[in-house]
Amino acid sequence: MDHSINITFPDKSVKAYPSGVTGLEIASGISEGLARNVLSVKVNDEVRDATRPITADSHIRLLTWNDDEGKATMWHSSAHLMAEAIESLYPGVKFGIGPDIENGFYYDIDFCDYTISENDFGRIEEKMLALAREKQAFVRKDVTKEEAIEYFTRKKDQYKLELIRDLQDGQITFYSSGHFVDLCRGPHLPDTSPIRAVKLLSIAGAYWRGDVTRKQLTRIYGITFPKQKELDDYLVLIEEAKKRDHRRIGREMELFTFSDSVGSGLPLWLPRGAQLRERLEFFLKKLQKEAGYVQVITPHIGNVNLYKISGHFDKYGKDSFQPISTPEVGEQFFLKPMNCPHHCEIYRDKPRSYKDLPLRMAEFGTVYRYEQHGELHGLTRVRGFTQDDAHIFCTPDQLKDEFIGVIEIVMKIFKALDFKEFITQISLSDPDNREKYIGSDENWHKAEQAILEVAREKDLPNTTVVYGEAAFYGPKMDFMVKDALGRKWQLGTIQVDYNLPERFDLEYVGNDNQRHRPIMIHRAPFGSMERFVAVLIEHTAGKFPIWLAPDQAIILPISEKYHDYSKKVLKLLNNYEIRSRIDERNEKIGKKIRDAELTKIPYMLIVGEKEEQEERLSVRKQGAGDLGTFTVSQFADLINEEIQELFAGTEKG
Repeated sequence: MDHSINITFPDKSVKAYPSGVTGLEIASGISEGLARNVLSVKVNDEVRDATRPITADSHIRLLTWNDDEGKATMWHSSAHLMAEAIESLYPGVKFGIGPDIENGFYYDIDFCDYTISENDFGRIEEKMLALAREKQAFVRKDVTKEEAIEYFTRKKDQYKLELIRDLQDGQITFYSSGHFVDLCRGPHLPDTSPIRAVKLLSIAGAYWRGDVTRKQLTRIYGITFPKQKELDDYLVLIEEAKKRDHRRIGREMELFTFSDSVGSGLPLWLPRGAQLRERLEFFLKKLQKEAGYVQVITPHIGNVNLYKISGHFDKYGKDSFQPISTPEVGEQFFLKPMNCPHHCEIYRDKPRSYKDLPLRMAEFGTVYRYEQHGELHGLTRVRGFTQDDAHIFCTPDQLKDEFIGVIEIVMKIFKALDFKEFITQISLSDPDNREKYIGSDENWHKAEQAILEVAREKDLPNTTVVYGEAAFYGPKMDFMVKDALGRKWQLGTIQVDYNLPERFDLEYVGNDNQRHRPIMIHRAPFGSMERFVAVLIEHTAGKFPIWLAPDQAIILPISEKYHDYSKKVLKLLNNYEIRSRIDERNEKIGKKIRDAELTKIPYMLIVGEKEEQEERLSVRKQGAGDLGTFTVSQFADLINEEIQELFAGTEKG
């Protein structure tokens, strides 16, 4: 007998529907316009097909192109559409995996005896659009393991057969669209009609399952949109992003390099890059010192048992370098994947009282994760990176104030680095599934209320609250910054943790003389120094704020006759603590200016006969042209005023 189920919407409203209703049917009941735009539906914590029946009371969210999960659904479906197009154009090809990614999708393909290049993209795109216009439905089907093996044995696709061997019987699904059938968990679009603009972006080699001993497949990347204009805008953005690529600018500005002899994914910081990084560290250390943090230093390795206690061995073991064994006593050490277990051990070094709390422990600690070679990307995806880590141990009553303190530090950083647009996401627990979280309901309630109260009091812009997205150990607050190209980056995270204090048996004696468990706050405003510098380079196109620029000024003598005066100016600038250098090359002044512009030096100081006689400088500003002549002291005032204007208000957060 059919029965009703209760559907809870994001605004907390509840409505009864017949069991087996689909997200698409729910959308149609609201408006036909919404139904046309629904790409998938989030049922409790699971993103599912909008055409899949819902048979129990559920919280749902109808996902459209405006939702990240909606975009992911369309791009996953687009990977299948590309595979169908390729299979029709190149019969007999074999398929590996084809997931959605942050911007688009890819598919790994064995083209067998065919030769493929970017010159073939046009015909594949045309075929994809022709198939999309057929409005092919994506149909989900549960199959047995035997049925799955039989199908791909007939198709002679050894890659799918290998994937099937790792799957549990009873948990295998096929998706079909048009003439293409794929082994897939989903979710997918109701049909192909939302895919109206297609662009294949690049082609690369990818070893099957990331194993260099296996066959190298052809990976084709692509992206799709519901409107051609959106694709056109994206392609313009891609071209601008290429100009801002931190790898290219980093080389031009001589900030960092990589060496095959040292190892892939292990950046080498050149002098100018090291100076920039040190200034970022100094800036944050100054803020931390003012906020009552203490600096600690921990080793780059630790006993494997330390990470088993913390849970990091289970979480990162497969993504880490192999343990290091000692021959004498057979100990095993692990390259540090996270700093927090070490900080817990520092907390445990001596008995703690409530009078010792909050204890704010900070470290610029280098950690290591093994990333597949094909996933490495400049500074944004590396194997060794330094986190601006800090862990605050506090009582439940102190949690709110500590949150405020961390937010104030994050805001000062955003202000100083000119990140003006950001979104604050508060991730809370799932009210209908408490079993997946640790810690008492009372502590969770206190922690969540503290975060929500802080967000209201600080009047944080663009704040969203997401239920069910909390970590299993506590709620969190993340800051997603928009860069100059409108791209979103997560910079700054504050997480509440009841888990590690429990695992490490951390305690303090309260004012009632009883033992209590502290709450642990994880925070990293930069995240990692490497990734943060990469984001900063691309946000500024290498034109760093004046306080951070590796060279604030470069002195450009018109000829060798003015080298002595240039050295005199350099000495005076050093006295004013203005970072500068002299371009003593035997080049024309026009080339020196062009090269200085290329290396993004904020100010160019041109000196010739007139400047030497008057003891002045002809000043040019990056991107602004000639500013006139200044004395050295006037130029120093100009820079100091620019820095003060940038930092105005940071003392208030």
